[in-house]
Amino acid sequence: MSCWIDDGIRKSLTLAAFDKDPLPIPTQIISNGEFNPLPRTEDQKRVAALIREKADSHSRKMGLDRRSFLRSSSGMALAFVVMNSVYGELFRTDIAEAHDLDQAEARRLRLKDQFIFDVQLHFVSDDYDEPGILQLRQYAAQFLNPAIKGEKTTFEMLRFENFLKEIYLDSDTKIGLLSSAPSDNKDNWFISNDELARARSIVNATAGSKRLYGHFIITPGQPGWLDEIDRAIAEIHPDSWKGYTIGDPFRDSAFPWRLDDEALMYPAYEKMVKAGIRNICIHKGLLPLDYQQAFPKTWPFARVDDVGPAARDWPQLNFIIYHSGLKPMSQLPEFHLQEFERTGRIDWVTDLAEIPQKYGVSNVYGELGTAFATSAVTHPRHAAGLVGTLIKGMGADHVLWGTDSVWYGSPQWQIEAFRRIEMPQDLHEKFGFPMLGSETGPIKQQILGGNAARLYGIQGDSPAQDELARAKAAYERAGRQPSLLSYGYVTP
Repeated sequence: MSCWIDDGIRKSLTLAAFDKDPLPIPTQIISNGEFNPLPRTEDQKRVAALIREKADSHSRKMGLDRRSFLRSSSGMALAFVVMNSVYGELFRTDIAEAHDLDQAEARRLRLKDQFIFDVQLHFVSDDYDEPGILQLRQYAAQFLNPAIKGEKTTFEMLRFENFLKEIYLDSDTKIGLLSSAPSDNKDNWFISNDELARARSIVNATAGSKRLYGHFIITPGQPGWLDEIDRAIAEIHPDSWKGYTIGDPFRDSAFPWRLDDEALMYPAYEKMVKAGIRNICIHKGLLPLDYQQAFPKTWPFARVDDVGPAARDWPQLNFIIYHSGLKPMSQLPEFHLQEFERTGRIDWVTDLAEIPQKYGVSNVYGELGTAFATSAVTHPRHAAGLVGTLIKGMGADHVLWGTDSVWYGSPQWQIEAFRRIEMPQDLHEKFGFPMLGSETGPIKQQILGGNAARLYGIQGDSPAQDELARAKAAYERAGRQPSLLSYGYVTP
């Protein structure tokens, strides 16, 4: 995995995928390499210990081993019951789900066809080499491609198959948008634009329908970058654009840029509008703790102050701000939660949410990738407040679902966290944040899929019964086996 973390810092970290006793939800912050994975808080330690303790008791009563119980719908429900016991009643849960596998499964089956469009997906890290993953190749041979039976299995073969399993088989995600990240050095990209386009083609050809959309990563200021946009329009036909205003998320780049730079960016916007590819997704926020030292020249470009002027000048484009611009935590999570409780503001997220009113625009959107995940497992009140901040400022129809998976493993736990979370009554009354409602209510359904479907021109609520749907049905009949793994860096 390309990342900003140098060898010295990396020696103090481990890969989450090496966890030999994973839980249905992560119980600490996991980093994709773009920010520091903070140590477990005391509350997170309590959550982990209680899930394991109660899972031992519940699994015995059900005649299951603990691992099988934690993989079940009851195991997932138990995790949120425990989180409520530690953090307060933030997640809609029914204790009976944790005790009764039939009841938990009934809920899972009731929701499994919900339309979910995840607008931020990535492949698993190249650093991941957990031996248990080799079993996935046998799964692929059985259900997806019998032609590979008998061939020698390698990790290189499995990373893409693992992506398919974690996203499309072990979660309720119906459609995804594959992304990448640029670098000043082309060798350091997650995957290249051409590899990204090939992956999109493979998935859609295999499925027999459009299940995977794809970004084209723009690199403003780098030699030939406008020519690359022309090539993308003519040859690759991306579904949307993706850019990092800091230039390179892994080092102090030579090519930072601003969205409102008329000389640099406006000629590119003209090309995008003319081509009819009008969704431009922008990484904002999400920097390491020492961002001012690690990125002394480029970190200011991660702020959202350039979004409003560009959106005002280019109403034909949709500016989708990834991670909702969340500013990196400079101190322990408790400090940031206390500041939020006092002021009702979240650094850079509130600034983003205020842009529509400040600039009189309706073409700015907030995306939840990583921002929701890390706050949900650290302080769920903060997660609810983050979502409420965006809805209050932008409207529920301007917030998009993204998970940054597969860095955090299958997105199913994030889907469940979002389905279940509710705005605390005191935050609703104090700051005017909206109540979020039921898992299939209008607010959550818009965010989980409806808004992205509108932006990407998708008709209908769910893909047809294509090959991926049939493969998932076969997988479930054979006995679904969620890995419960995550793939980023954690502090031991």
